[in-house]
Amino acid sequence: MQPSPLPTSTVPDAILQMEGLSIYYKDRPAVLEVSLEILPRQLTTFIGPSGCGKSSLLGCFNRMNDLVPTARIKGRITFKGVPLGQIPQVMLRRQIGMVFQRPNPFPKSIYNNIALGLRINGYQGDLDERVEVALHQVGLWEDVKDRLRQSALTLSGGQQQRLCLARALALGSEVLLMDEPCASLDPISTGIINDLLNDLKRHYTIVMVTHDLKQAAVVSDQVAFFDMAPYDGEQVGRLVEFGPVPDIFVQPSQAATWDYMYYQALSKPSLSGALASPSF
Repeated sequence: MQPSPLPTSTVPDAILQMEGLSIYYKDRPAVLEVSLEILPRQLTTFIGPSGCGKSSLLGCFNRMNDLVPTARIKGRITFKGVPLGQIPQVMLRRQIGMVFQRPNPFPKSIYNNIALGLRINGYQGDLDERVEVALHQVGLWEDVKDRLRQSALTLSGGQQQRLCLARALALGSEVLLMDEPCASLDPISTGIINDLLNDLKRHYTIVMVTHDLKQAAVVSDQVAFFDMAPYDGEQVGRLVEFGPVPDIFVQPSQAATWDYMYYQALSKPSLSGALASPSF
């Protein structure tokens, strides 16, 4: 049994939309009044200082925040024109997969890390073929084809992260949410992931949170910059600016964006080259 298709969208462009979205924890606002559109087959990155609500917003797209008892969400989110509340959670999370900051492979074989989810979801096709295709998609097949029955925990950190990505792709995810996917990886593994992201975004919609501005400049199509702003005596997250990579990195319209980019360029000299000679 293949995953059930979702209702056809009436929205011509955006695959995901947030309208006036606010997130509260124990009635304390974390991020307020965010409206943006995520376009299909593009990579959209959320950047900004810690604590401004980027990961919380990311988790709204597949209703991960429903699992947080103290979380309360106001506003509207749609997936292909359909309000998220009208989509069963199991179906939604098949269509919108999540890759977390730290690799989280199951303590099972490399093969079963991918096959298990397929079995649970009643997949009736050729499991061996589906596993192989998913591993090819993330550039892992040649590395692991002779040790599929070995534990996934024997893989390097970068390989484990790619395996987790393969797991989401195997289930038929149309959208990939990635919460700082390279934060715990070395520069070589990060480069491999960046190359993979540039390839995958031709076929999938990707929304990513990162603190690595060089990564954001290299792989993104659209960038949303968030910052802290005063509200009712507290500092809360706000969307400052959202647009194509050149607009945000080279010609931002808001002073707060300029300040953030300038500070990051000074603190990380390797970023200066990426901003001076962007690859877009």
